[in-house]
Amino acid sequence: MTNRTALPETFCAAFQETAARWPEEVALRTPDGGTRVTWRDYAERVHRLAAGLAGLGVRHGDTVALMLTNRPEFHLADVGALHTGATPFSLYNTLAVEQITYVLRDSGARVAICEEQFASKMLAAVRDTAVEHVLCVDGTPDGTRPLAALEPDPDFDAAAARTAVRPQDTLTVIYTSGTTGPPKGVELTHANMMAAVAATLAVLPAGQSDRIVSYLPDAHVANRWGAHYTSLCTGMQITTVADPKTMIAALPDVRPTFFGAVPQVWYRLKAAIEATLAAEDNPTKRRLANWAIGVGVRHARASTGHGRIPATLRLRHRVADALVLSKVRSTLGLDRVRIAASGAAPIAPEALEFVLALGIPVCELWGMSETSGPATMNRPEAIRIGTVGQAVDGMQVRLAEDGELLARGPLVMKGYRNDPERTARTIDAEGWLHTGDIAEIDAEGYVRIIDRKKELLINAAGKNMSPANIENAVKVACPLVGVAAAIGDNRPYVIALIAIDPEAGAAYAAEHGLPDASPATLAGDPGVRATVEAGVTAANEKLARVEQIKKFAIVPALWEPGGDELTPTMKLRRKPISEKYGRLIEELYTKP
Repeated sequence: MTNRTALPETFCAAFQETAARWPEEVALRTPDGGTRVTWRDYAERVHRLAAGLAGLGVRHGDTVALMLTNRPEFHLADVGALHTGATPFSLYNTLAVEQITYVLRDSGARVAICEEQFASKMLAAVRDTAVEHVLCVDGTPDGTRPLAALEPDPDFDAAAARTAVRPQDTLTVIYTSGTTGPPKGVELTHANMMAAVAATLAVLPAGQSDRIVSYLPDAHVANRWGAHYTSLCTGMQITTVADPKTMIAALPDVRPTFFGAVPQVWYRLKAAIEATLAAEDNPTKRRLANWAIGVGVRHARASTGHGRIPATLRLRHRVADALVLSKVRSTLGLDRVRIAASGAAPIAPEALEFVLALGIPVCELWGMSETSGPATMNRPEAIRIGTVGQAVDGMQVRLAEDGELLARGPLVMKGYRNDPERTARTIDAEGWLHTGDIAEIDAEGYVRIIDRKKELLINAAGKNMSPANIENAVKVACPLVGVAAAIGDNRPYVIALIAIDPEAGAAYAAEHGLPDASPATLAGDPGVRATVEAGVTAANEKLARVEQIKKFAIVPALWEPGGDELTPTMKLRRKPISEKYGRLIEELYTKP
């Protein structure tokens, strides 16, 4: 395991130490071992890439843009750029040309590295920016050069370049997906991210024998912190999954020891298990499985509460685990998970309870780009369902008068790139980061996130409600629901717009003989409507009366990350949704 006190000051130094310590171990791989990169190979290729980028004129303080799926080349290119003293950063692959242009201009990138599938967008976007070279990792489309064939700078001094990197140098820029307006460039230093890795390792020690799946976008702070940077410090093996839709199928091959997921992944796992149980023809097996999960739920509640676990429950849980729960974990490929995390959005408590019942130790955490990753987290031995845990090592949290969560400590960003005014509005004179989240903090320091400050619904009677709470209840109750948008601000009651999950929708269409699985076909199908209605009814039973959804509509469209309705990280763009679906919303409120 890695001792947090032993971490170097920069990620260049961390990489060199790790590569020297485990040269023959596999650092990067793809599912089924199609590609395997040892730490020795990793170090040699990073050296060549750094010299090649230096040959293009990349120097200390420059920025390098990356537009790649989750693949080994991302890690090679990122660390190669770091070793020139440059600042590599990632772009979301779903961005439109105009958005890419904005980010390239704001970052001042001189070099862009992409895949062939993104080359046309990148080439169209680099006009009138500072980008001088577009490099491709898997082909040579016109207008690009192959990354692997760069001519090295003969005068490049690799040791001098990497040792010139200081802790306060900018490590990366995380361009927030933003629900309104252009993205903000969050500048994180080596010191910021090293503090984040150290704080995490103090709670969740990791080492070279650990394995993690990289499938979330590397433009998101979660994947850079959780997989990329943590691996550079610990030697943890990374398996890259280019298509996130295939991630769950890849788990039995990887059998990760660390696993992080957004709530939607846990909802899908829960729905898949429940569907499998419902389809079990053998009533004895079905009853046994339901009994075991019930025991697991009771055990999870007892172990995450304040009381002691009764001896009889412990015994039943051991039997349930031996007969059923361990087999479920093995089938999923999560039988070797030492720790799992849920973040990026609040997870419904009943879903977290279900996953804990399976014996998967999921710790909910909270953080944002501006905090270099997790600023609070549940400890494995002290999980409190419904909270995002306590502040991590070195961080302080408190509430402002209006309930906004404030955070201060070494994880707080350097600032917003090219925007000192916004930085000053976000980080006050005393160093407190104003997060925009409304929260509660209990006597033991456990934080409960209520919702985004700007997203709370206030109905016509003045009642405050959390739309996320309402939306999560629906998604947990109905696997067909991919996205739910609760609407009720200054309205007499809550309504919802619902978009069908494409994977669940395709399975439903195949099972029920629909002509296709298009959003229009699914939205118009009476069976889909009835299934969603049953889910809304079940969700309403778990909500306060004022929160309950009185009417809903299934939209005949696919809501995709980076589209009109969702940011690249699946956050709802509430104002554009209200404008785009204004007529439908008014119909729901005016029709009896």
